Amino acid sequence: MKALIMNCSPVKTGATAEITKIIFNELSSEYETKIICIDDYDFRFCKGCKVCHSTAECVQNDDVKKIINEFEQADIIILVSPSYWADIPGQFKSFIDRCTPWCNTHKPHASLSKGKRGYAVVLRTGPNMAECERLIQSIEHFYGHMEINCCGHIGFCSIENRADVDSIKNEIEAFCEKIKKGE
Repeated sequence: MKALIMNCSPVKTGATAEITKIIFNELSSEYETKIICIDDYDFRFCKGCKVCHSTAECVQNDDVKKIINEFEQADIIILVSPSYWADIPGQFKSFIDRCTPWCNTHKPHASLSKGKRGYAVVLRTGPNMAECERLIQSIEHFYGHMEINCCGHIGFCSIENRADVDSIKNEIEAFCEKIKKGE
């Protein structure tokens, strides 16, 4: 089985990246595991033209298809997202918007292979867990329309930088054990 961990932050060296590394280390003994970072891909905003609603193809030709290919190859997808102003980062939101050709809200639509398991890991700098829940809802909504089975989530508050991740490492590892068990 293959696991894909996506750093949904444009920051490749921050707390989100540190969490993706911990997840990678925990899962790589059980799965063929890969990390990607949203900032490594070049794609544009959705134009809202809705051509994909009748063609199941986007009119833009950029790296969105490369990310979707990574999704297609994975059995397990873990999206790790920080909070930017109480929501997912703009780059991640733009990617989600561009996934409309694969969205099950219109026909025809492209689709990923069935049976994929999706997990959400979110973090924020402040103490309010409600903000984490908002991010989790965004990711799970995305999974639902992509027909990826939502299998679990976890949120962390008061994570300002990489050093703060040490305090939650045990929780991340325990979450990874649930992933390994298929929970």
